[in-house]
Amino acid sequence: MAELNILEAIRTAMDEELERDPNVMVLGEDVGKKGGVFGATEGLWAKYGGKRVLDTPLTEAMIAGAAAGAAIYGLRPIAEMQFADFSYPAFNQIVSEISRMRYRSNNAFGLPMVIRMPYGGGVHGALYHSQSNEAYFTSTVGLKVVAPGTPADAKGLLKASVRDPDPVMFFEHKKTYRLFKAEVPDGDNVVPIGVADVARAGKHLSIFCYGYMRFCALEAAETLAREDGVEAEVVDLRTLRPLDTAAVLASVAKTGKALVVHEANRFGGFGAEVAAIIAEQAFEHLDGPITRLAGPEVPGVPFHHSLEDWFMLNPAKIVEAARGLAAY
Repeated sequence: MAELNILEAIRTAMDEELERDPNVMVLGEDVGKKGGVFGATEGLWAKYGGKRVLDTPLTEAMIAGAAAGAAIYGLRPIAEMQFADFSYPAFNQIVSEISRMRYRSNNAFGLPMVIRMPYGGGVHGALYHSQSNEAYFTSTVGLKVVAPGTPADAKGLLKASVRDPDPVMFFEHKKTYRLFKAEVPDGDNVVPIGVADVARAGKHLSIFCYGYMRFCALEAAETLAREDGVEAEVVDLRTLRPLDTAAVLASVAKTGKALVVHEANRFGGFGAEVAAIIAEQAFEHLDGPITRLAGPEVPGVPFHHSLEDWFMLNPAKIVEAARGLAAY
């Protein structure tokens, strides 16, 4: 198996899908000769040409709309938003048109397309380049929402997303792009959408997370085991919609305590949905309050590095929250 970081895994997945299916194409700002603002599409333009790896004008509404049109006519586009923050001009296309196509056509056709969404803070991107806006899209029926946290999952889930018959929002936390390398299975390994992963088994409490928070939660769990004797189970949701509810409930039934961790703001964030499901369907298993650890209630990630550090969640903050929950 090759050792790849998440950015390399995403590039490999696109390369293999372009090679496998001549209907797959990539479009977005600077994805061609430049290879993308983060380098995710580096080398693909030279290999597949400008008709399949297509530079677009700086207009996100057009990127989403053109991808939808291409998908209607039989292509399988992978559209890149340079930053998830910039998806708002395309919000109407995504929420009002793309998500509803199968429903409004009475199941006559869907839109097999992926919108890649580099999101999250911790890379000194400041207010307009650091948002975690996944919750907007998880509340939209008709969209699948994926957020991998390992190179193997990034590759396997992106391949599954490209092959899905309906639109997939693919969230890639920018801080994880080059954070670490890990083994990625060779060959055409597809990770199914909608299946969570128990990243670390435990018995005293469950930590539910996704994206970069998987990395932080695993480090926090090791600290808890070493310093407190608390064995935390880390459940990487991997797909936010459809959510693997069975995996969430099974973990709570095992540990009796739930800590939900995400970088986005707490109020109305995705953690509220996870907490509500646990409260409704696993109340009899709970030995403590369902706890949420989320980004602070400010409008965005600050530019100043010390304030950005204050904003970001990290293993120490997860350890503190877990200790409070474990004490019940």
